[in-house]
Amino acid sequence: MSTPRKIIHVDMDAFYASVERRDDARLRGRPLAVAWGGRRSVVLTASYEARPFGVRSAMPLYRALERCPDLLVVPPRFDAYREVSAQIRAVFARYAPLVEPLSLDEAYLDVTAPLRGGPSATRIAGAIRAEIRAETGLTATAGVSVNKFLAKLASGMNKPDGLTVLLPQEVDGLLASLPVGDFHGIGPATAAKLTARGIHTGADLRAASPEQLSAQFGKKGEHFWRIAHGLDDRPVDPDRPHKSIGAEETYGDDLRSVDAVLTRLPVLAEAVERRLARAGLAGRTVVLKLKFSDRAIVTRRVTLPAPVHLAPDLARAAARSLTPELLSGRGVRLAGITAAGLCGLGERPAQPGLFD
Repeated sequence: MSTPRKIIHVDMDAFYASVERRDDARLRGRPLAVAWGGRRSVVLTASYEARPFGVRSAMPLYRALERCPDLLVVPPRFDAYREVSAQIRAVFARYAPLVEPLSLDEAYLDVTAPLRGGPSATRIAGAIRAEIRAETGLTATAGVSVNKFLAKLASGMNKPDGLTVLLPQEVDGLLASLPVGDFHGIGPATAAKLTARGIHTGADLRAASPEQLSAQFGKKGEHFWRIAHGLDDRPVDPDRPHKSIGAEETYGDDLRSVDAVLTRLPVLAEAVERRLARAGLAGRTVVLKLKFSDRAIVTRRVTLPAPVHLAPDLARAAARSLTPELLSGRGVRLAGITAAGLCGLGERPAQPGLFD
């Protein structure tokens, strides 16, 4: 048998908000959100002081202010975040020969054969967290396990400023009792569809066959079955570039009109905005993807004069391709929005938005 991998997932704690608090003492200890101004903006990051009020990433800013009237709001400074991200990645490079950044504040590290720190992945994770704190003044949470899925699951179990190790002998019991909505890669909409089919926990996912899940959820169905068993053979890939960032959703009932699809685009666009923000990117091309009830798939792309990253602009760009002729009377089983032609995200663009 091959030697089990030793994988660490490192995730900075409320990264954008933490950088702002570090650089401005007036923000410390107070509920804080990083967001562009304006009613249509969404929260990019909320400090932990804001979260008891129900303020979360990707929440519309106006709703966050309704829940927390004393919320401080500061605009993002991506140059500052990129500078800190470079410091963090330099720490990773001292320990791990293989580092796969997921965004400015998150990465997988393969320390099966570490560059320093000895054979214990747990001790290496602790040393990395200590060096990040010493060099940046920020805290990081880490998860350690034998594959990427389990390491990421572990890092989400003890935030902020935590370190969690998932040993192979602990995995079965944990995953069996885990609600499906707590599995990384299963969002709220998919979790609702699973629970509607009587699948509430990892144990329920295991009881379903890969064929059953694939029939209902396509390729994702088999993935759901695999992660319910803790299986993930993806390597840590340091050369994995961001070619595109997107989101899609499968619907239990087909969408039968252009208007029905239009109502779903803002939710998809908000998910894409959140992922673009975490990666510090914007896209010049917006792709609309539709899968129909006859399993046919079409994509339409719009290339814009300037990169976009805000949800309303992404949704409007996708909507430009949506016509009755494109649907041709067919029901839409799946819709997706993807940003491509990616580039670094700079300061806040001039408002109003590109399509106003």
